[in-house]
Amino acid sequence: MMDPIVICIDDRLANPGDTWSAAGHVDEHSYSLGDHDFELPGGIDYDVVLTNAGEGILATGLVRAHVVGTCDRCLERAEFDVASEVDEYYLFEEPENLGEDEDEADYELVSADRTIDLSGALVAALVMETPFVVLCREDCRGLCPVCGANLNVEDCGHAAELEAERERERMESSPFSALAGLDLTGGGDEDDAPTGPTE
Repeated sequence: MMDPIVICIDDRLANPGDTWSAAGHVDEHSYSLGDHDFELPGGIDYDVVLTNAGEGILATGLVRAHVVGTCDRCLERAEFDVASEVDEYYLFEEPENLGEDEDEADYELVSADRTIDLSGALVAALVMETPFVVLCREDCRGLCPVCGANLNVEDCGHAAELEAERERERMESSPFSALAGLDLTGGGDEDDAPTGPTE
């Protein structure tokens, strides 16, 4: 979990409409999403604008990071850049009634000591733009299901064999496969051929 990024809500944000910019760098090394673990070799950079929106502080801006993970197809190193929008609302007081389209996940509260913690909003923005399927490249061919070879590096030949087997199975399961053995050349005896009407 990221270390807290505490911002004090002081005179700079005392009145509705006041804004203040907060930018910085966090030496965060990793994060997880589901079964995936990701490294952050260059940490996280953020640039947000805090706005006193009357009932709370609105934090909007960008978070950027270079991410290193593992390709879901070939299990090799996969790298990508994330540039995600930060959008978090910190209320001064707990709302009495939530609207039908709101829940507690839509906001956080300004602490009693008049501070907010940006770390949760930055992690949420980072996760939001992390791909669900991680690939080293869009056309990654993955691993051979027979021998485990990395098909981006070598063609072990199993792929062609599997494709031929699949095609053979597809042809055999076709409703027309029974017709394959029929002799449709009309090779019957000539004596059996129908004759025209006689006079």
